[in-house]
Amino acid sequence: MQQFDAWKALITAGEPVSLWQRFYVYFYQAFIYKDRWQQYLNGVRTTLYVTAVALLIGIILGLLVAVVRTAHDQQRPGHKNIVLGFLNGVFRVYVTVIRGTPMMVQLMIMGFVIFSSSKDFAMVGALTLGINSGAYTAEIIRGGLMSVDAGQMEAGRSLGLNYTDTMRFIIVPQAVKAILPSLGNEFIVLLKDTSLISVIGGKELIYAARGVISRTYEAMFPFLGAAFIYLLLVMLFTWLLGIFERRLRASDRR
Repeated sequence: MQQFDAWKALITAGEPVSLWQRFYVYFYQAFIYKDRWQQYLNGVRTTLYVTAVALLIGIILGLLVAVVRTAHDQQRPGHKNIVLGFLNGVFRVYVTVIRGTPMMVQLMIMGFVIFSSSKDFAMVGALTLGINSGAYTAEIIRGGLMSVDAGQMEAGRSLGLNYTDTMRFIIVPQAVKAILPSLGNEFIVLLKDTSLISVIGGKELIYAARGVISRTYEAMFPFLGAAFIYLLLVMLFTWLLGIFERRLRASDRR
């Protein structure tokens, strides 16, 4: 601590110092001084919490949209369902609007307009990210469902299964294996997009880094630290997703 104070005083005074001394001072004040590493840890907790909630919302919403749109597209000629057609139209508008507008704008609208009176910035961010992810997840799932051979649906119906059971027991299990890599990529993108919720006051990892910068007036180490933590999280979840995919492929060979 005394060494840190002495070297920091030299830097503040503009005295010549070695590269190691400068590195030590900037690293110490960014991560160790006054237990500032705990700020990053709290930011990671919020990041993982927002990612988990947004992922859950995105999967539920995406699955609902994908099933409705797939069911609409697979209707037999001359047997159009009015309710299904209406829902399909609503969901098409939803997907078009969400995919056609920037995430930052969506966060600002949700944080500063729709939920302007809310103080739970993390939940507002998670809800926004979930709605955004739902549009992309819907297209991923819909593509996977449509990629299954049409004969599989006909085979299920010929066995006496209704549409719901055919989708549940025949189509969806086959589609899951095809869409899992794309869903994994969407999860990784979602994890990194949590950095955007700091614009509405969400106290995630970037918010923690900016808090340290406001006290040290040095941006390199806090931002490098945040980037390194994101990289570790992405590598960890990529590894876990790889294990899951390999197990699914192994189950196919049995």
